[in-house]
Amino acid sequence: MQKVALKTSESDGADREVLVELNLSEDFYITAPDGALLNREAFLKRIANPYPGTEAEAVDVMIRILGDFAIIHSGYRDKRLTGDTGYGRYTDIYERRNGRWLCAAAHFMRFQNPPKT
Repeated sequence: MQKVALKTSESDGADREVLVELNLSEDFYITAPDGALLNREAFLKRIANPYPGTEAEAVDVMIRILGDFAIIHSGYRDKRLTGDTGYGRYTDIYERRNGRWLCAAAHFMRFQNPPKT
């Protein structure tokens, strides 16, 4: 599961959309950094645009497997197009359905400064 999260943030728009689409449940929802609650279709449209930064790196990744559910908590940092370092955190919730792990929900936020750990 961690590989999917890292690959999606490092790929260009088209590749990222394909990788993510394969791992999202049909009933997926995400709370985006701007506060929008997006369903699967709206989220895939949004991420089809180029990633607004470079050198994305997951930090402080914690994966908890709870039976047929898994929760991924992670921070990240990247280089913004301005050259500044960007920071954020995300939580992904996966469910094992028919033997396959699918992301059912996510929450993503950005910070001006490094998050407190």
